Amino acid sequence: MDFSWSEAQRRFFDSIEALAKAEVATDLVMADREGRFHRAGWDACGRVGLPGLPVPRRLGGLECDALTMVGALERLGYACCDNGLLFSLHAHLWTVVTPLLALGTEEQKQRFLPKLAKGQWIGGNAMTEPEAGSDAFALQTTARREGDVYVLNGHKSFVSNAPVAHVLTVYATVNPAKGPAGITVLLVETEREGLEIEPVNKMGLRTSPTGEVRFRDCRVPVANRLGDEGAGTFVFMRSMTWERGCILASAVGTMRPLFEMSLRFARARRQYGQNIGKYQQVAARLVAMKERLETSRLLLYRTAWLLAQGRPAYLEAALTKRHISEAWVQTCEDAIQIHGGLGYRVETGLDRELRDAIGSRLYSGTNEIQSNLVASLLGL
Repeated sequence: MDFSWSEAQRRFFDSIEALAKAEVATDLVMADREGRFHRAGWDACGRVGLPGLPVPRRLGGLECDALTMVGALERLGYACCDNGLLFSLHAHLWTVVTPLLALGTEEQKQRFLPKLAKGQWIGGNAMTEPEAGSDAFALQTTARREGDVYVLNGHKSFVSNAPVAHVLTVYATVNPAKGPAGITVLLVETEREGLEIEPVNKMGLRTSPTGEVRFRDCRVPVANRLGDEGAGTFVFMRSMTWERGCILASAVGTMRPLFEMSLRFARARRQYGQNIGKYQQVAARLVAMKERLETSRLLLYRTAWLLAQGRPAYLEAALTKRHISEAWVQTCEDAIQIHGGLGYRVETGLDRELRDAIGSRLYSGTNEIQSNLVASLLGL
C-alpha cells in the first residue's frame, strides 16, 4: 500500500485548503447558537466539485478514487472549522451520491447526479425511525405499489440535511411480513406532495440541518426506485460500508489543528517558572493526541485503499468509524484540559468541537453496534 500523494493530488488538496480558508469560514459561535447552515460555504464547495468527488466527469463530477476522496476531505477538515457543513457534505456523498452511482439506472444517474455533483442539489438519508435506530431493519415506513407508483406512509427521524435537501434516499418496506427482504429504497424529491419536514435541534453539529420527515400518501414513481424491489438491505449495507469507512475523514483533519493549537499553547503558557508542556501530565496528553491522530489516519487510508481496490472492507470500516470517533472525542477533551479555564470559554470553539465530536459516536451506527459487528466478524 502506497499512501504517498502525487503532485496533482497535492495541488488539489492545497486548493481545497485555500478555498476553505477564503470562502468557507464563518462566524461559528453565532452560527452554532442559531443552528444556521452555511449555504454560501456549500456553494463554494460545489464550485470546485466536492459534492461530486466520486462522480464521473461526464456527469459533472471529479471522478476521484476512494483514497483521493478521503485525502481531500481530510484536508477540508483541517482548514474548515464548520463540522456541521462537513457532516452535511459527508451525508450527501455516502448516503445518496455513492449508492446512486453504484446502483442507479443510467436514466437516474443522468437525472440526479449532475445537480448533486455540482452542489445545486443537496442529498439526505431517510433510514432511521423513532423505533428503528440501531435496529435499522425494524422500520415501519411502508411503500405500497399502485401501478407505476409507490405510495409512501411513515415517519423518519434524524434525517440528515432534510430541511435543505432536494432529494432523499428513503428506506421503506413493501411487505412487513418479509422483514429485511421487503425493504426497498426510493429516491424521493422533497417537493413531492405528501412529504412534510420539521427541523430538529441537536446538541452538536448544529450547523448541519436535521429533520423529522413524515410521509402521508406520498406518491413516488417506480422509476425512482434504487435497485430492485426488496434489495434495500443490500443497498443499505453497501452504503454503510462506504459511510463508516469515510465519514470521519474530515475528523482526522480536524484533530490536527486541535493538536497543533494545544502544542502551541503548551509551549507558550508558563506556570511555576516553566512552560506547561514540561510537566509530564500535559506532555502525556499531547503525545496521546499525536498517537491518536496518526493511528486514525492509517486506519482511514487503509480502509479507503480497500474500497478503491474493490475489496471487502466491512470489518475495517466498522473499526475505522469506531476508532476515529473515540479518538476525536478524547482529543477534544485533552485540548480543553490543556487549555484549562481558557478551554472552557466559548470563544475558543473547543466546546463546540467536543459537542460535534460526541455525535460521531452515535451516527452511522453507534460505537456499541460497531463493536458487535466486529465481534461477529471475528466469530464471537
